[in-house]
Amino acid sequence: MVYELYKEIFLISNSLPKNTKYSLGQSMEKSVLDLLETLIYSKNASLPLKQTYLLKSQANLEIMTMKIRLLLELKLANETSIFQIQAKLQEVGRMLGGWIKSIG
Repeated sequence: MVYELYKEIFLISNSLPKNTKYSLGQSMEKSVLDLLETLIYSKNASLPLKQTYLLKSQANLEIMTMKIRLLLELKLANETSIFQIQAKLQEVGRMLGGWIKSIG
């Protein structure tokens, strides 16, 4: 799901005006890639390290959510696309929360 999210963010980022494409756009791409990276580390980490990576993933998700909200508030992208991305972020958050509970 996060990979699909990255593709959507990438498309939005490339459609942003030049002045925001290289700031907010690239920042969003980096955030979603950081989220993907920490989730992969979590999946492959030993049990003592899993929770650390999952908490990092949760922080990355929160940062990503704020950036998407900024896109919406500044009306820089199609509202429908943003709402779809927000729904996916919420779903990732639910899954992540369940994963954290299961190991904690």
